[in-house]
Amino acid sequence: MTTAVFNDDDKLIGRWLTLCAATIFGMILLGGVTRLTESGLSMVDWRPIMGVIPPLSTDDWVYLFDQYKLYPEYQLVNAGMSLAEFKQIFWFEYLHRMLGRLIGLMFFIPLMVFLWTGKVRASLKPHLFTLLFLGGCQGLMGWYMVQSGLIDRPDVSQYRLTAHLGLAIAIYAYIVWLAIGLFSPERQQREGATTSVFSIIGLVYLMILSGGFVAGTNAGLSFPTWPLMGDSFIPPALYRDGITSAFEQVTTIHFNHRMLAYVTGVVLIFAALRGLIRCGDTRLRLASILMLTAVCLQIVLGISTVLSHVDITIAAGHQSGAVVLLTTVLFWVHCHRTSCAV
Repeated sequence: MTTAVFNDDDKLIGRWLTLCAATIFGMILLGGVTRLTESGLSMVDWRPIMGVIPPLSTDDWVYLFDQYKLYPEYQLVNAGMSLAEFKQIFWFEYLHRMLGRLIGLMFFIPLMVFLWTGKVRASLKPHLFTLLFLGGCQGLMGWYMVQSGLIDRPDVSQYRLTAHLGLAIAIYAYIVWLAIGLFSPERQQREGATTSVFSIIGLVYLMILSGGFVAGTNAGLSFPTWPLMGDSFIPPALYRDGITSAFEQVTTIHFNHRMLAYVTGVVLIFAALRGLIRCGDTRLRLASILMLTAVCLQIVLGISTVLSHVDITIAAGHQSGAVVLLTTVLFWVHCHRTSCAV
């Protein structure tokens, strides 16, 4: 009887975490669109409580627009923008911030209820408190990122943007990994299973971070050709300024992202095909099919993003595809390291 209740509680926690992960996925997508539409600097202050109230009158809109005019993005990029145009970029950033607050409530309130009612097993509590801490850090990181575009340049720091994206992806991956485990109580770590397969997760994560630098510097617009970058596979001026070129020079940033994508694609396709051919575990075979499908789709989306001159819809799909790919990789790694208990 105790075991049944324990399992039911785990499934409840798993459903809650899955809902949180799905909402974070939407948050990452909306954040990408906010970046692509250059809407992230339309709100020039951070009011965690009062900031939830949207502008309700013409006077409110005029006040917010006047505040926006005091900062570099308007003065150097959007001078002459109309109030109607300002509203369009404002709503993207507003919704992005509101969704962040919603995720915080979605996590904090149920967590307190589950703890109060004793539904969280002891081994899971440290993970959930870690996620709560990381969520708070993410809110602060978001504002820290925005601040970098309100000083002397009309754009946020690519370092802070990548840190903000990287932390969001890390939180998402952490939640997904916990949820997979909660929904797979019958699977146990295989004897002889190594941690080396986790390097695949690290590789995908590194590729996503490199994409953050591409987004933060608009490097995707630098070479709208494929498979060549301009007239050659290896463009000139790579690492022209030394190691800092990997983070600040658009040619090097774009090239590195492509190379990481190629390496990641080859590794994942090889791993997926090997799982299909050599393994009889039905769950691992399913995970291999999902990972293979996701990586092929992501390759197509990446090439399409470049050739479309970073069309907003395609580019947003490419960013979402990276998160989908990471999800399938997490599932594959979990299946690879576990087997059904006898």
